[in-house]
Parts: sequence; C-alpha cells; structure tokens
Amino acid sequence: MKEFELKYGCNPNQKPAKIYMKNGEELPIQILNGKPGYINFLDAFNSWQLVKEIKEALGMCAATSFKHVSPTSAAVGIPMSAELKKACFVDDVEGLDESPLATAYARARGTDRMSSFGDWIALSDVCDVTTAKLVAREVSDGIIAPGYTPEALEILKGKRKGGYNIVQIDPDYVPEEKETKQVFGITFEQGRNNFEINKALLSEIVTENKDLPESAVRDMIIALITLKYTQSNSVCFAKDGQAIGVGAGQQSRIHCTRLAGNKADIWHLRQHEKVLNLPFLDTVGRPDRDNTIDIYISDDYEDVLADGEWQKFFSVKPEPLTREEKKAYLASISGVALGSDAFFPFGDNIERAAKSGVSYVAQPGGSIRDDNVIEACNKHGMTMAFTGMRLFHH
Repeated sequence: MKEFELKYGCNPNQKPAKIYMKNGEELPIQILNGKPGYINFLDAFNSWQLVKEIKEALGMCAATSFKHVSPTSAAVGIPMSAELKKACFVDDVEGLDESPLATAYARARGTDRMSSFGDWIALSDVCDVTTAKLVAREVSDGIIAPGYTPEALEILKGKRKGGYNIVQIDPDYVPEEKETKQVFGITFEQGRNNFEINKALLSEIVTENKDLPESAVRDMIIALITLKYTQSNSVCFAKDGQAIGVGAGQQSRIHCTRLAGNKADIWHLRQHEKVLNLPFLDTVGRPDRDNTIDIYISDDYEDVLADGEWQKFFSVKPEPLTREEKKAYLASISGVALGSDAFFPFGDNIERAAKSGVSYVAQPGGSIRDDNVIEACNKHGMTMAFTGMRLFHH
C-alpha cells in the first residue's frame, strides 16, 4: 500500500486528505481493521516511536496511551501491587501478572484515566490475549503494534461494533533522515530528532546529592523519552516505571510543572485508602467512577457527597478526603523523577516539584539562573542531572 485515503484531515472541512510515502515506496503499515483518521495516524506514529525507544533504551516492553498527539502516560511492564491494580481498575484482570505487556498498558491507561478516555494505544511488542482483553473493555479509538496474536486480533476486531482501528507497523522501518511539513503553504525541512536517550545522558550531576539509583535512572529515561513525543513546552513526572503526570503544550514552564504535578498528585491520591474503598454502586461504570473519583479528590468533593448526589454513586455516603489528609498523604511521597524538555528558568519549578515528592531531576541546563535552580534542588536534597539536550516537539 503506497497511500491511504482519509475521510478528512484534522477537521471535517479539510479535504482531501491522505497519507503516503513521498519517495513512492510502500507504507510501513498494514491496516488490519477499521479506517483510522488523520489525527489517529498522528497519534499512531508518534506513540509508536515512543514505545519503540523505551524498549530499546531499557530492554523492557512498553505501552503508552495517547490523546491529541501527546501521551497521557507511558509505562514499562513492572508487576503491580494490589493497591495499584485496584486504583487502575485492573484488579479483576485474569493473567495480568503473567503479561508484562498488559501490565505496561494497565499502568499507562490507569495513570490519567480521564485524559485517556478514547485514547490511541501503542505497544512495543506483539499484542497478546491478556492485553487485548484489557483494551477491549476500555473506550479507545485505536491501537498500533508490531503484531497481534490471532486470538488477540479477533478480540480487538470485536470492539466498536467491528470498526475498531487496528494498525500493524513494520518494527524494522527506519524513516529518512530529513523530514518536512508545510505551514501556510511554506515547506519546513529539518533532520529527524533521532537523538538517543540513555543512561549516559544522566552522567552530569550538578547537585550536592549525587545519589542516582537504577530505579531513578529508569524513571528519568521514561520521563525524557515521553517528553520527546509530547507537545512542548512539557514536563513529566515518573515513578515506579511509568509516567505519572504529563504537562503538555503550556506557554510557561511553571504552568507545565504545576499541571504535571497536579496530575501526579491525583495519581498518588487514587491509591489512598479512602479512595480505594469508596463504596461504588455496581451500576456505576468505570468512566463514571473516574469522574467521581476526580471530584471526590478535589476541593469540590461536595458535588458528589451532598445529599441527593452521593446516592447516585455510592451505597453508603463516604467520609470526605480532607485537605489535611491529602496534604499529609502527599508529604509521605518521595522518589519521584522529573524530566523537563527545556531548562528550568526559575527555582519555582523545583519548589513545586518538591510538593509532589520529586527526588530526581533531569533537564538540559543552560539557563542564566542555573545556580538558582541548583540551590533549590540542594535545599530539598534532590539529585539533578544536566542532559545538555533540549527535547522540543511540535
């Protein structure tokens, strides 16, 4: 297949639309089911690069959940605790512990479930049955992977009344070194960002604290590769083998940090005992539970706990999760890694990061206020590495 005609471009009025190889060669994909759209393919090709690079960097299978050309999360297949399974709504998935790929997607989807609603999925490895069963029960637009087992493919083909978008990509495909795009009829050309993110990138530690355990190296690599395919400006928090908060596309870096930090806080609070034990009615589905939990965790908790409201969701009225309880719970968190796609211009980013348990920071460095940022890290006992490499993505 040398080209594929699309229904329309980014919006219904943008016609005609298609994807094709400029050099006239065959497309490196097969469309096994459905008819993906323009934005679907943008998500597919960006998300595939992300999981492919994580797999190459860490030697572990990876998965990501994409929405609007940015990842909501990315993760590797590390076993999940009982509490994390419950928080991610996968404690009932049979065979999860035996499938690292399913575990990776369970983590990625479970991180920011509200943002992942209707996601595009990318898998680094051949999709197995357990992963397919997990995907089948979530609201999703499509998936890209290097292959699918026959049974997994049949399961996925049953989604969306048989119209689920399933794309298989050639894992050996290597794009041309130069890439182009048009804006306002003007063609832009640049070299591909094929910069390799690995452990060596974290060797320049500039803080008093030089401690950088292997788990932190893993999380920093995941954060940085995630940022490489996130619309800039962007900041990513990561812990336990997954991105737990992504702040994308903000004009100010502190707003990126606040957004990512707030998402990371919500991810942590979803594992609070009060949240894990919310007495949901059996009739409340996963998307409604996600929305309810998000409100319950927020300062607007009365919106779901007021008389006449709580009865719609719960069998018994829950006690609120107070501001003091949230603050105390988050204060107990540590060991979080933070990556930034460009330098931090002020120490306020570090101050915000400290509130979300950040212990490790990776950023390019090069600001005239680097000393101020290093001082803020030293104040909080953080380890910070200067990577020397910006990771803008537009």
